[in-house]
Amino acid sequence: MSYKAIYTYAWDLADHGIANAIEAFREQGLDTVTFAGSYHAGKFLRPQGRSGKVYFPEDGTVYFKADPSRYGKIKPVANSILESQDVLGGLVRADAMATNVWLVLLHNTNLGMRHPESVVRNAFGDPYFYNLCPSAPEARAYAIGLATDVTTSYPVSGLSMEAPGFTPYAHGFHHEFGLVRQNAWFEGYMGLCFCDHCVGAAAKAGIDAEGLRRKVVGLLADYLESDVDLPQDMAQAMWLADIEGDGELRAYLEFRSRQVTSLVAEIRDRVRKDVEVAVIPSVARPTGGAWYEGSDLAALMDVTGIIEACFYEPSGARIKADLYDTRRRLGGQGRLRGILRPSFPDIENKAEFLAAIDTLVAGGVTELAFYNWGHLRRSSMDWIGEALARVPA
Repeated sequence: MSYKAIYTYAWDLADHGIANAIEAFREQGLDTVTFAGSYHAGKFLRPQGRSGKVYFPEDGTVYFKADPSRYGKIKPVANSILESQDVLGGLVRADAMATNVWLVLLHNTNLGMRHPESVVRNAFGDPYFYNLCPSAPEARAYAIGLATDVTTSYPVSGLSMEAPGFTPYAHGFHHEFGLVRQNAWFEGYMGLCFCDHCVGAAAKAGIDAEGLRRKVVGLLADYLESDVDLPQDMAQAMWLADIEGDGELRAYLEFRSRQVTSLVAEIRDRVRKDVEVAVIPSVARPTGGAWYEGSDLAALMDVTGIIEACFYEPSGARIKADLYDTRRRLGGQGRLRGILRPSFPDIENKAEFLAAIDTLVAGGVTELAFYNWGHLRRSSMDWIGEALARVPA
């Protein structure tokens, strides 16, 4: 199946009109709209916006008509756009391009604040409200419900699932702030979840998660009480050395990956069989680092058959390197898609962008997506048209 997609938001499609948007997409050789079906908050600059240039999305809402009966305790919150227009419904009714739904699964501050019993908690017990935990039964039921609901109610061709796992500690939360210099070692430990659900499930797998939690508390408390700032290269080496030297830590990290893989497997099993399910393993760079979030690339590929990797890099050379490593980890299995941003802060000139496309195609990646229509200047959209003319049908 061809996948030459543009990522889009409901508010931009509503602003321009679905028919006008489809016409603009098809002129550039695109054949798929990847529509944000669930999304978080933000402050977005919209170069092509007609009704305004800055937009603040409602936090943690869905952009399709959800059926509450398909969920457990945690239910989706409808975006107010649905009061006037079902944009996803309009897309599928137009039937002019394939409609793929992009779901942000467990990164949801709105629902986290409403359901603190199901969020990630660090070793000290502090809640990270922006991340529903993939070990929490109600959070898992919500993610499964989201995927089954939208694919049952709408004749969409596929899903691209983002945030199925553990969001890193350094996330960029609203006014996130600290007067202690952070580093890979500190963030690695601070990002570990020790909620009751994780600790209990790990214990059943033979892992002393409670003992590990107490150890992590001691390590972090000692560091915060010290007057030491760790240079980033030293911190990275310390974190890797701790993983290599601490079997319980290593086992816990592997446990996290199994939790995420099993959730994705349940989703794949529950949605319509004709729906293609892709996983966006991480938006962090590079793709190989997705393991920390619980994204085992090979295991997820084995479950869904499609990995949709974010090649968010500033040069074709870095994309080539990331592609080399990603393909190595996948071992030639399944289908690898690529998402690119033809703009700041990634590739800022057309020649470099076209070279990056050539690199991906030469590496066997011909299923491509571009992020995001509402954020891009018109000139960047023109680059996409030129790029897709170079991609085999």
